[in-house]
Amino acid sequence: MPTTTFTAPDGLLLSYTVWEGDGRHPRPVVLHHGFAADAQVNWVGTGVVRTLVDAGFTVIGLDARGHGASDKPHDATCYGHDAMARDVSALLDELGLEEVSLAGYSMGAIVALIVATTDKRVRCLAVGGVGAGVIDFGGVDTRVVNPEQLADGLLAENHADVPAEVRPFRRLARRTGADVAALAAVLRASHHAPIALTAITAPTLVLAGERDHLATQPERLAVAIMGARLVRVPGDHMTAVADPAFARALADFFAYSDTGETRFAISAPA
Repeated sequence: MPTTTFTAPDGLLLSYTVWEGDGRHPRPVVLHHGFAADAQVNWVGTGVVRTLVDAGFTVIGLDARGHGASDKPHDATCYGHDAMARDVSALLDELGLEEVSLAGYSMGAIVALIVATTDKRVRCLAVGGVGAGVIDFGGVDTRVVNPEQLADGLLAENHADVPAEVRPFRRLARRTGADVAALAAVLRASHHAPIALTAITAPTLVLAGERDHLATQPERLAVAIMGARLVRVPGDHMTAVADPAFARALADFFAYSDTGETRFAISAPA
């Protein structure tokens, strides 16, 4: 599908792609990818877009600032999860959308949570690849990943000098052809302020890989959001989003919220 650009509140050009559904579900699904990925890698390559479109949803995938086909400044002041959250709301304005279902993974999950605290156009929310770090640190769980160390590892010239926990992100950045200087700036602007989870009123699904060490204690996050459900899927941080159970849970949850229809079974309540 062709990509389109719009202008963010601070003037950056951001890219998004729309995949049209068949109209069974009038509320579109907006997807926000994780760090070092883009809409194509995080959502198309994993089969999530195909599952949602086949279920009747129109899907909108945003390339976050610093990622994909969007602008990539190297100045850390251009980034931060709050800025990315404003970008999501600006995209809804651009498209004239009055209500959406919103899903985010990892970095995108933090962004989606921030959006849902204030933008009431988010009528249904799904977040994956995050856990107690959102509660304890307001974003990236620094107990398991150090943003500064990760930034340095992305910029390192010698792969042998890169810590083992950084190497999967370095490989992902190479796979997507990312601008590593922009990604380092993103990391240095990581969000570390409390997120008002009690302000989220949209029905919420928390998804976590069974071996995702970056999404520790996802049950704590599910408990912190009123009425949220928790579903565990096979995989680790890099593979859980590609497991068919992840996409099926999204489609089921969004369909139930939209029309009361249940296409796939949600297997594990919080």
